[in-house]
Amino acid sequence: MVSKTVKMANEEGFQMKNASEFITAMGQYSSKITIRFNGSEYNAKSLLNVIAAYIKAGSEFEIICDGDDEQEALAEAVALIENA
Repeated sequence: MVSKTVKMANEEGFQMKNASEFITAMGQYSSKITIRFNGSEYNAKSLLNVIAAYIKAGSEFEIICDGDDEQEALAEAVALIENA
């Protein structure tokens, strides 16, 4: 298991368009990918879960990846969030 705390760079936070792009990218990995935000955990491969997290611009949250391709999944997740 690997994890990293990131800061939402996108000015709109996780809205439908960028959340959809994020979950599509995460869906390519076999690892379990979780977002931990404000004491709750959300499935990062579920659009409804990611939208429900209600992550706004500038918010810090943790991405947790667990599985065979966890390093690659974490690297792409971090890049998508920090370079949005």
